[in-house]
Amino acid sequence: MSSQEPVKNAYLDQVREQQQRLEVDLRARKQMVAPPMAQAARASRSAPAPGGGGGGSSSPGNAVDVRITGFWRWKTVVVPPNAYVVHTRRGHAQPLTLGLGVSFGYDPAKDSFLVVPGAMQTILINAHCICRELQGLLVQGYVQWIIEDFGTAYRKLDFTDVEDPMRVVNVQLREQAEAAIKDKVATMSIDAVLSDKQPIIEELTARLRHVAEGGGGTDKGLGLRIVTVQIKEAVVSSARLWESLQTPFRAEQERIARLASLGKEESLAQRELEVEQTRERMRLESDGELSALRASKDAQSYDREQSERLRRQQREEEDARRLATERQQTVLQSAELEKVRLAGEAELARLRQEVEAAKLKRTALASADARDVERAAANRQARVELEHLELRQQILNGLSASNVQARLVELLPAIAEKLPHPRELRSVSIGGTGGVQDGQGLTTLVAQMMALVNVLKTEPPASPVARAPSPTPDVEHPTPD
Repeated sequence: MSSQEPVKNAYLDQVREQQQRLEVDLRARKQMVAPPMAQAARASRSAPAPGGGGGGSSSPGNAVDVRITGFWRWKTVVVPPNAYVVHTRRGHAQPLTLGLGVSFGYDPAKDSFLVVPGAMQTILINAHCICRELQGLLVQGYVQWIIEDFGTAYRKLDFTDVEDPMRVVNVQLREQAEAAIKDKVATMSIDAVLSDKQPIIEELTARLRHVAEGGGGTDKGLGLRIVTVQIKEAVVSSARLWESLQTPFRAEQERIARLASLGKEESLAQRELEVEQTRERMRLESDGELSALRASKDAQSYDREQSERLRRQQREEEDARRLATERQQTVLQSAELEKVRLAGEAELARLRQEVEAAKLKRTALASADARDVERAAANRQARVELEHLELRQQILNGLSASNVQARLVELLPAIAEKLPHPRELRSVSIGGTGGVQDGQGLTTLVAQMMALVNVLKTEPPASPVARAPSPTPDVEHPTPD
Protein backbone atom coordinates (compact mmCIF):
# COMPACT_ATOMS: atom_id res chain seq x y z
CA MET A 1 0.00 0.00 0.00
CA SER A 2 1.48 3.36 -1.03
CA SER A 3 2.29 5.84 1.65
CA GLN A 4 0.27 9.06 1.75
CA GLU A 5 2.03 12.42 1.82
CA PRO A 6 1.26 14.62 4.86
CA VAL A 7 -1.22 17.46 4.22
CA LYS A 8 0.55 20.80 4.18
CA ASN A 9 -0.91 23.44 6.52
CA ALA A 10 -0.45 26.70 4.65
CA TYR A 11 -1.95 28.80 7.42
CA LEU A 12 0.51 27.36 9.97
CA ASP A 13 3.43 28.08 7.67
CA GLN A 14 2.23 31.62 7.21
CA VAL A 15 1.99 32.14 11.00
CA ARG A 16 5.49 30.80 11.51
CA GLU A 17 6.87 33.05 8.79
CA GLN A 18 5.26 36.07 10.33
CA GLN A 19 6.63 35.10 13.75
CA GLN A 20 10.18 34.90 12.40
CA ARG A 21 9.78 38.25 10.62
CA LEU A 22 8.49 39.76 13.86
CA GLU A 23 11.52 38.56 15.80
CA VAL A 24 13.80 40.16 13.24
CA ASP A 25 11.83 43.40 13.23
CA LEU A 26 11.89 43.67 17.00
CA ARG A 27 15.69 43.71 16.99
CA ALA A 28 16.92 47.29 16.82
CA ARG A 29 19.59 47.86 14.18
CA LYS A 30 22.11 49.68 16.33
CA GLN A 31 25.25 51.38 15.14
CA MET A 32 28.36 49.31 15.67
CA VAL A 33 30.79 50.82 18.21
CA ALA A 34 34.18 51.54 16.59
CA PRO A 35 37.54 51.18 18.42
CA PRO A 36 38.85 54.31 20.21
CA MET A 37 41.56 54.86 17.59
CA ALA A 38 38.98 54.86 14.79
CA GLN A 39 36.76 57.28 16.69
CA ALA A 40 39.68 59.62 17.28
CA ALA A 41 40.60 59.52 13.59
CA ARG A 42 37.00 60.16 12.59
CA ALA A 43 36.79 63.05 15.08
CA SER A 44 40.01 64.52 13.76
CA ARG A 45 38.73 64.28 10.19
CA SER A 46 35.51 66.01 11.16
CA ALA A 47 37.29 68.75 13.22
CA PRO A 48 37.85 72.06 11.38
CA ALA A 49 41.28 73.42 10.58
CA PRO A 50 42.98 75.61 13.20
CA GLY A 51 41.85 79.22 12.96
CA GLY A 52 38.86 78.28 10.83
CA GLY A 53 35.24 78.91 11.59
CA GLY A 54 32.96 76.48 13.32
CA GLY A 55 32.23 73.89 10.65
CA GLY A 56 29.58 71.21 10.88
CA SER A 57 28.93 67.57 10.05
CA SER A 58 25.84 65.39 9.98
CA SER A 59 25.41 62.46 12.31
CA PRO A 60 26.23 59.40 10.16
CA GLY A 61 23.33 56.95 9.61
CA ASN A 62 20.74 58.89 11.69
CA ALA A 63 17.16 59.12 10.40
CA VAL A 64 16.92 62.70 11.73
CA ASP A 65 19.04 65.38 10.07
CA VAL A 66 21.11 66.41 13.10
CA ARG A 67 24.13 68.65 12.51
CA ILE A 68 27.14 68.64 14.86
CA THR A 69 29.30 71.75 14.74
CA GLY A 70 32.46 72.80 16.59
CA PHE A 71 35.63 70.77 17.26
CA TRP A 72 36.98 68.29 19.76
CA ARG A 73 35.26 68.67 23.12
CA TRP A 74 33.53 71.97 22.32
CA LYS A 75 30.80 70.85 19.89
CA THR A 76 27.20 71.89 19.39
CA VAL A 77 24.32 69.62 18.29
CA VAL A 78 21.77 71.45 16.08
CA VAL A 79 18.37 69.72 16.28
CA PRO A 80 15.58 70.27 13.67
CA PRO A 81 12.43 71.97 15.02
CA ASN A 82 10.24 68.87 14.41
CA ALA A 83 12.38 66.36 16.36
CA TYR A 84 12.50 65.42 20.04
CA VAL A 85 15.91 65.30 21.78
CA VAL A 86 17.20 64.00 25.14
CA HIS A 87 20.74 64.96 26.25
CA THR A 88 22.45 63.26 29.20
CA ARG A 89 25.88 63.67 30.79
CA ARG A 90 28.00 61.42 32.93
CA GLY A 91 27.47 62.05 36.65
CA HIS A 92 23.97 63.60 36.18
CA ALA A 93 20.85 61.58 37.07
CA GLN A 94 18.50 63.77 35.00
CA PRO A 95 18.87 64.80 31.36
CA LEU A 96 20.49 68.15 30.74
CA THR A 97 18.37 68.82 27.64
CA LEU A 98 14.88 67.43 26.96
CA GLY A 99 12.34 68.81 24.50
CA LEU A 100 11.25 69.45 20.92
CA GLY A 101 13.79 71.07 18.60
CA VAL A 102 16.23 72.14 21.37
CA SER A 103 19.89 72.46 20.33
CA PHE A 104 22.64 72.04 22.96
CA GLY A 105 26.40 71.93 23.62
CA TYR A 106 27.97 68.55 23.35
CA ASP A 107 31.12 67.01 24.88
CA PRO A 108 31.83 63.68 23.14
CA ALA A 109 33.91 62.47 26.08
CA LYS A 110 31.11 62.42 28.66
CA ASP A 111 27.79 63.33 26.87
CA SER A 112 25.21 61.26 25.05
CA PHE A 113 22.01 62.28 23.19
CA LEU A 114 19.02 60.72 21.44
CA VAL A 115 17.01 62.37 18.62
CA VAL A 116 13.55 61.06 17.66
CA PRO A 117 11.19 62.37 14.91
CA GLY A 118 8.20 64.23 16.29
CA ALA A 119 5.92 63.73 13.25
CA MET A 120 2.76 61.61 13.32
CA GLN A 121 3.34 57.95 12.52
CA THR A 122 1.02 55.66 10.47
CA ILE A 123 0.91 51.88 10.98
CA LEU A 124 -0.63 49.72 8.24
CA ILE A 125 -2.41 46.62 9.57
CA ASN A 126 -3.11 43.38 7.68
CA ALA A 127 -4.64 40.98 10.22
CA HIS A 128 -5.37 37.41 9.10
CA CYS A 129 -8.32 36.50 11.37
CA ILE A 130 -10.69 33.60 11.94
CA CYS A 131 -14.30 34.46 12.61
CA ARG A 132 -16.88 32.65 14.69
CA GLU A 133 -17.75 30.33 11.75
CA LEU A 134 -14.06 29.31 11.56
CA GLN A 135 -13.57 31.05 8.25
CA GLY A 136 -10.47 32.99 7.30
CA LEU A 137 -10.75 36.78 6.91
CA LEU A 138 -8.20 39.46 6.05
CA VAL A 139 -8.90 42.69 7.91
CA GLN A 140 -7.01 45.73 6.64
CA GLY A 141 -6.73 49.00 8.57
CA TYR A 142 -4.36 51.63 9.83
CA VAL A 143 -3.46 53.34 13.13
CA GLN A 144 -2.00 56.85 13.45
CA TRP A 145 -0.19 57.89 16.64
CA ILE A 146 2.07 60.63 17.87
CA ILE A 147 4.43 61.22 20.83
CA GLU A 148 2.65 63.19 23.55
CA ASP A 149 5.10 62.90 26.53
CA PHE A 150 8.63 62.35 25.29
CA GLY A 151 9.99 62.25 28.89
CA THR A 152 7.99 59.05 29.46
CA ALA A 153 8.32 57.66 25.95
CA TYR A 154 12.14 57.63 25.76
CA ARG A 155 12.32 55.69 29.02
CA LYS A 156 9.75 53.00 28.04
CA LEU A 157 10.23 52.63 24.27
CA ASP A 158 13.14 51.63 22.13
CA PHE A 159 14.22 54.49 19.82
CA THR A 160 17.78 53.25 19.34
CA ASP A 161 17.39 52.08 15.73
CA VAL A 162 19.83 54.17 13.76
CA GLU A 163 18.03 54.03 10.38
CA ASP A 164 14.44 54.32 11.70
CA PRO A 165 14.00 55.15 15.41
CA MET A 166 10.22 54.55 15.15
CA ARG A 167 10.44 51.13 13.52
CA VAL A 168 10.46 49.01 16.70
CA VAL A 169 7.64 51.05 18.27
CA ASN A 170 5.57 50.71 15.09
CA VAL A 171 6.14 46.93 15.05
CA GLN A 172 5.06 46.62 18.68
CA LEU A 173 1.93 48.69 18.19
CA ARG A 174 1.09 46.81 14.98
CA GLU A 175 1.31 43.47 16.73
CA GLN A 176 -0.91 44.71 19.55
CA ALA A 177 -3.41 46.04 17.01
CA GLU A 178 -3.47 42.76 15.06
CA ALA A 179 -4.01 40.82 18.29
CA ALA A 180 -6.90 43.07 19.27
CA ILE A 181 -8.49 42.72 15.83
CA LYS A 182 -8.15 38.91 15.89
CA ASP A 183 -9.67 38.71 19.38
CA LYS A 184 -12.66 40.82 18.31
CA VAL A 185 -13.20 39.06 14.95
CA ALA A 186 -13.15 35.65 16.67
CA THR A 187 -16.34 36.60 18.54
CA MET A 188 -18.16 37.94 15.45
CA SER A 189 -19.90 36.24 12.58
CA ILE A 190 -18.65 36.65 9.06
CA ASP A 191 -21.72 38.68 8.08
CA ALA A 192 -21.19 41.03 11.04
CA VAL A 193 -17.54 41.55 10.12
CA LEU A 194 -18.34 42.27 6.48
CA SER A 195 -21.34 44.49 7.19
CA ASP A 196 -20.37 46.45 10.30
CA LYS A 197 -16.76 47.31 11.19
CA GLN A 198 -17.54 49.77 13.93
CA PRO A 199 -17.26 47.20 16.80
CA ILE A 200 -13.75 46.28 15.61
CA ILE A 201 -12.74 49.94 15.47
CA GLU A 202 -14.07 50.60 18.99
CA GLU A 203 -12.33 47.55 20.46
CA LEU A 204 -9.04 48.36 18.74
CA THR A 205 -9.18 52.02 19.78
CA ALA A 206 -9.87 51.11 23.43
CA ARG A 207 -7.01 48.64 23.67
CA LEU A 208 -4.43 50.81 21.93
CA ARG A 209 -5.30 53.85 24.01
CA HIS A 210 -5.10 51.81 27.21
CA VAL A 211 -1.61 50.67 26.24
CA ALA A 212 -0.32 53.92 24.70
CA GLU A 213 -1.98 56.54 26.90
CA GLY A 214 -2.41 54.51 30.10
CA GLY A 215 -5.44 53.93 32.30
CA GLY A 216 -6.59 55.72 35.47
CA GLY A 217 -4.35 56.74 38.38
CA THR A 218 -0.80 57.98 37.97
CA ASP A 219 0.13 55.56 35.19
CA LYS A 220 0.95 57.60 32.09
CA GLY A 221 1.27 54.64 29.74
CA LEU A 222 3.90 54.87 27.05
CA GLY A 223 3.73 58.62 26.59
CA LEU A 224 1.98 58.21 23.19
CA ARG A 225 -1.40 59.42 21.91
CA ILE A 226 -3.60 57.48 19.45
CA VAL A 227 -4.79 59.91 16.83
CA THR A 228 -7.13 57.68 14.77
CA VAL A 229 -7.99 54.03 14.14
CA GLN A 230 -9.69 52.97 10.91
CA ILE A 231 -10.63 49.65 9.30
CA LYS A 232 -10.43 49.95 5.52
CA GLU A 233 -11.93 46.61 4.48
CA ALA A 234 -12.45 42.98 5.34
CA VAL A 235 -11.84 40.31 2.71
CA VAL A 236 -12.88 36.67 2.79
CA SER A 237 -9.83 34.46 2.24
CA SER A 238 -11.70 31.68 0.44
CA ALA A 239 -12.80 32.55 -3.06
CA ARG A 240 -15.44 29.79 -3.04
CA LEU A 241 -16.87 31.06 0.26
CA TRP A 242 -16.89 34.59 -1.12
CA GLU A 243 -18.85 33.38 -4.12
CA SER A 244 -21.24 31.48 -1.83
CA LEU A 245 -21.74 34.60 0.28
CA GLN A 246 -22.46 36.65 -2.80
CA THR A 247 -24.83 34.06 -4.28
CA PRO A 248 -27.91 34.94 -2.10
CA PHE A 249 -27.45 38.63 -2.70
CA ARG A 250 -26.91 38.11 -6.40
CA ALA A 251 -29.91 35.76 -6.54
CA GLU A 252 -31.99 38.32 -4.67
CA GLN A 253 -30.81 41.07 -6.95
CA GLU A 254 -31.49 38.90 -9.98
CA ARG A 255 -34.94 38.16 -8.56
CA ILE A 256 -35.56 41.84 -7.98
CA ALA A 257 -34.22 42.67 -11.42
CA ARG A 258 -36.33 39.93 -12.97
CA LEU A 259 -39.41 41.08 -11.09
CA ALA A 260 -38.65 44.62 -12.13
CA SER A 261 -38.23 43.45 -15.70
CA LEU A 262 -41.46 41.45 -15.51
CA GLY A 263 -43.19 44.41 -13.94
CA LYS A 264 -41.85 46.64 -16.63
CA GLU A 265 -42.94 44.19 -19.32
CA GLU A 266 -46.32 43.82 -17.68
CA SER A 267 -46.74 47.57 -17.37
CA LEU A 268 -45.56 48.00 -20.94
CA ALA A 269 -47.94 45.28 -22.13
CA GLN A 270 -50.77 46.85 -20.12
CA ARG A 271 -49.90 50.25 -21.47
CA GLU A 272 -49.65 48.91 -25.00
CA LEU A 273 -53.02 47.20 -24.57
CA GLU A 274 -54.54 50.44 -23.27
CA VAL A 275 -52.98 52.39 -26.09
CA GLU A 276 -54.18 49.80 -28.60
CA GLN A 277 -57.69 49.91 -27.10
CA THR A 278 -57.65 53.67 -27.15
CA ARG A 279 -56.38 53.67 -30.71
CA GLU A 280 -59.04 51.12 -31.74
CA ARG A 281 -61.73 53.10 -29.93
CA MET A 282 -60.59 56.27 -31.63
CA ARG A 283 -60.51 54.46 -34.95
CA LEU A 284 -64.04 53.12 -34.45
CA GLU A 285 -65.26 56.53 -33.36
CA SER A 286 -63.55 58.09 -36.33
CA ASP A 287 -65.03 55.46 -38.64
CA GLY A 288 -68.47 56.09 -37.11
CA GLU A 289 -68.09 59.81 -37.50
CA LEU A 290 -66.85 59.34 -41.05
CA SER A 291 -69.76 57.00 -41.81
CA ALA A 292 -72.24 59.46 -40.31
CA LEU A 293 -70.61 62.30 -42.20
CA ARG A 294 -70.55 60.24 -45.39
CA ALA A 295 -74.23 59.30 -44.91
CA SER A 296 -75.07 62.93 -44.22
CA LYS A 297 -73.18 64.01 -47.32
CA ASP A 298 -74.87 61.26 -49.37
CA ALA A 299 -78.28 62.32 -48.03
CA GLN A 300 -77.53 65.94 -48.82
CA SER A 301 -76.31 64.96 -52.27
CA TYR A 302 -79.40 62.80 -52.83
CA ASP A 303 -81.70 65.58 -51.62
CA ARG A 304 -79.85 68.02 -53.82
CA GLU A 305 -80.13 65.68 -56.82
CA GLN A 306 -83.83 65.07 -56.15
CA SER A 307 -84.45 68.79 -55.74
CA GLU A 308 -82.52 69.46 -58.92
CA ARG A 309 -84.40 66.71 -60.75
CA LEU A 310 -87.77 68.05 -59.51
CA ARG A 311 -86.77 71.59 -60.41
CA ARG A 312 -85.71 70.44 -63.86
CA GLN A 313 -88.93 68.52 -64.30
CA GLN A 314 -90.97 71.53 -63.25
CA ARG A 315 -88.87 73.72 -65.49
CA GLU A 316 -89.33 71.33 -68.41
CA GLU A 317 -93.08 71.23 -67.81
CA GLU A 318 -93.19 75.01 -67.62
CA ASP A 319 -91.05 75.24 -70.76
CA ALA A 320 -93.32 72.72 -72.51
CA ARG A 321 -96.43 74.67 -71.51
CA ARG A 322 -94.85 77.95 -72.48
CA LEU A 323 -93.66 76.42 -75.77
CA ALA A 324 -97.11 75.07 -76.50
CA THR A 325 -98.61 78.44 -75.69
CA GLU A 326 -96.02 80.21 -77.80
CA ARG A 327 -96.60 77.70 -80.59
CA GLN A 328 -100.32 78.36 -80.46
CA GLN A 329 -99.71 82.08 -80.40
CA THR A 330 -97.25 81.64 -83.26
CA VAL A 331 -99.83 79.73 -85.28
CA LEU A 332 -102.43 82.40 -84.59
CA GLN A 333 -99.94 85.10 -85.42
CA SER A 334 -98.94 83.23 -88.57
CA ALA A 335 -102.57 83.06 -89.60
CA GLU A 336 -103.04 86.73 -88.86
CA LEU A 337 -99.84 87.57 -90.64
CA GLU A 338 -100.92 85.51 -93.60
CA LYS A 339 -104.16 87.43 -93.67
CA VAL A 340 -102.28 90.68 -93.34
CA ARG A 341 -99.84 89.54 -96.03
CA LEU A 342 -102.63 88.70 -98.42
CA ALA A 343 -104.31 91.98 -97.67
CA GLY A 344 -101.02 93.77 -98.13
CA GLU A 345 -100.35 92.00 -101.39
CA ALA A 346 -103.78 92.96 -102.61
CA GLU A 347 -103.24 96.54 -101.46
CA LEU A 348 -99.76 96.46 -102.99
CA ALA A 349 -101.14 95.23 -106.27
CA ARG A 350 -103.74 98.00 -106.17
CA LEU A 351 -101.14 100.58 -105.28
CA ARG A 352 -98.84 99.25 -107.95
CA GLN A 353 -101.59 99.71 -110.50
CA GLU A 354 -102.24 103.18 -109.23
CA VAL A 355 -98.53 103.91 -109.31
CA GLU A 356 -98.28 102.65 -112.85
CA ALA A 357 -101.16 104.80 -113.87
CA ALA A 358 -99.73 107.79 -112.04
CA LYS A 359 -96.35 107.11 -113.52
CA LEU A 360 -97.75 107.11 -117.03
CA LYS A 361 -99.57 110.31 -116.30
CA ARG A 362 -96.58 111.85 -114.62
CA THR A 363 -94.38 110.75 -117.50
CA ALA A 364 -96.54 112.59 -119.94
CA LEU A 365 -96.67 115.66 -117.75
CA ALA A 366 -93.00 115.42 -116.99
CA SER A 367 -92.01 115.28 -120.63
CA ALA A 368 -93.94 118.50 -121.33
CA ASP A 369 -92.64 120.16 -118.18
CA ALA A 370 -89.11 119.02 -118.95
CA ARG A 371 -89.22 120.61 -122.31
CA ASP A 372 -90.48 123.82 -120.76
CA VAL A 373 -87.88 123.66 -118.07
CA GLU A 374 -85.12 123.00 -120.55
CA ARG A 375 -86.17 125.94 -122.63
CA ALA A 376 -86.36 128.15 -119.56
CA ALA A 377 -82.96 126.94 -118.38
CA ALA A 378 -81.43 127.54 -121.77
CA ASN A 379 -82.87 131.00 -121.80
CA ARG A 380 -81.60 131.68 -118.30
CA GLN A 381 -78.15 130.33 -119.22
CA ALA A 382 -77.98 132.45 -122.32
CA ARG A 383 -79.07 135.47 -120.35
CA VAL A 384 -76.42 134.86 -117.71
CA GLU A 385 -73.73 134.35 -120.30
CA LEU A 386 -74.67 137.53 -122.00
CA GLU A 387 -74.55 139.38 -118.70
CA HIS A 388 -71.23 137.85 -117.92
CA LEU A 389 -69.80 138.74 -121.30
CA GLU A 390 -71.11 142.22 -120.96
CA LEU A 391 -69.59 142.57 -117.51
CA ARG A 392 -66.25 141.24 -118.68
CA GLN A 393 -66.28 143.53 -121.65
CA GLN A 394 -66.92 146.40 -119.34
CA ILE A 395 -64.03 145.39 -117.16
CA LEU A 396 -61.75 144.99 -120.12
CA ASN A 397 -62.82 148.27 -121.47
CA GLY A 398 -62.03 149.89 -118.11
CA LEU A 399 -58.50 148.41 -117.88
CA SER A 400 -55.55 150.46 -119.08
CA ALA A 401 -52.60 149.12 -121.00
CA SER A 402 -50.30 149.53 -118.02
CA ASN A 403 -52.64 147.57 -115.74
CA VAL A 404 -52.93 144.75 -118.21
CA GLN A 405 -49.20 144.66 -118.65
CA ALA A 406 -48.53 144.64 -114.88
CA ARG A 407 -51.14 141.93 -114.33
CA LEU A 408 -49.61 139.83 -117.09
CA VAL A 409 -46.12 140.28 -115.65
CA GLU A 410 -47.36 139.10 -112.20
CA LEU A 411 -49.00 136.03 -113.70
CA LEU A 412 -46.21 135.06 -116.06
CA PRO A 413 -44.12 133.10 -113.43
CA ALA A 414 -47.15 131.11 -112.36
CA ILE A 415 -48.12 130.48 -115.96
CA ALA A 416 -44.58 129.42 -116.82
CA GLU A 417 -44.44 126.98 -113.86
CA LYS A 418 -47.73 125.33 -114.77
CA LEU A 419 -47.11 125.08 -118.49
CA PRO A 420 -45.75 121.72 -119.76
CA HIS A 421 -42.29 121.57 -121.19
CA PRO A 422 -42.54 121.74 -125.00
CA ARG A 423 -40.98 118.93 -126.97
CA GLU A 424 -40.46 121.20 -129.99
CA LEU A 425 -40.35 124.92 -130.56
CA ARG A 426 -42.62 126.51 -133.05
CA SER A 427 -42.36 130.21 -133.77
CA VAL A 428 -45.35 132.21 -134.80
CA SER A 429 -44.71 135.45 -136.58
CA ILE A 430 -47.39 138.08 -136.35
CA GLY A 431 -47.01 140.73 -138.99
CA GLY A 432 -46.83 144.43 -138.18
CA THR A 433 -44.72 147.54 -138.61
CA GLY A 434 -41.99 148.57 -136.26
CA GLY A 435 -43.50 151.89 -135.42
CA VAL A 436 -46.65 150.72 -133.69
CA GLN A 437 -48.22 152.45 -130.84
CA ASP A 438 -48.32 151.15 -127.21
CA GLY A 439 -51.87 149.86 -127.54
CA GLN A 440 -51.09 147.96 -130.66
CA GLY A 441 -47.90 146.51 -129.13
CA LEU A 442 -49.86 145.17 -126.12
CA THR A 443 -52.48 143.72 -128.43
CA THR A 444 -49.80 142.08 -130.47
CA LEU A 445 -48.14 140.59 -127.32
CA VAL A 446 -51.42 139.20 -126.06
CA ALA A 447 -52.18 137.74 -129.43
CA GLN A 448 -48.82 136.04 -129.54
CA MET A 449 -49.35 134.62 -126.03
CA MET A 450 -52.77 133.27 -126.93
CA ALA A 451 -51.38 131.73 -130.05
CA LEU A 452 -48.70 130.04 -128.00
CA VAL A 453 -51.31 128.77 -125.59
CA ASN A 454 -53.43 127.40 -128.41
CA VAL A 455 -50.41 125.65 -129.87
CA LEU A 456 -49.66 124.07 -126.50
CA LYS A 457 -53.27 122.97 -126.17
CA THR A 458 -53.07 121.06 -129.42
CA GLU A 459 -50.04 119.07 -128.12
CA PRO A 460 -50.62 116.24 -125.67
CA PRO A 461 -49.24 117.30 -122.27
CA ALA A 462 -46.42 115.27 -120.74
CA SER A 463 -48.01 115.50 -117.32
CA PRO A 464 -51.28 116.98 -116.13
CA VAL A 465 -50.59 120.60 -115.12
CA ALA A 466 -53.17 123.11 -114.04
CA ARG A 467 -53.72 125.85 -116.52
CA ALA A 468 -53.62 129.46 -115.52
CA PRO A 469 -56.73 131.54 -116.20
CA SER A 470 -56.54 133.83 -119.14
CA PRO A 471 -56.19 137.44 -118.11
CA THR A 472 -58.09 138.60 -121.18
CA PRO A 473 -61.68 137.96 -122.21
CA ASP A 474 -62.61 135.77 -125.14
CA VAL A 475 -61.87 137.85 -128.19
CA GLU A 476 -61.34 137.03 -131.74
CA HIS A 477 -57.73 136.62 -132.58
CA PRO A 478 -56.27 137.54 -135.87
CA THR A 479 -55.19 134.73 -138.00
CA PRO A 480 -51.53 134.62 -138.86
CA ASP A 481 -50.38 135.77 -142.31
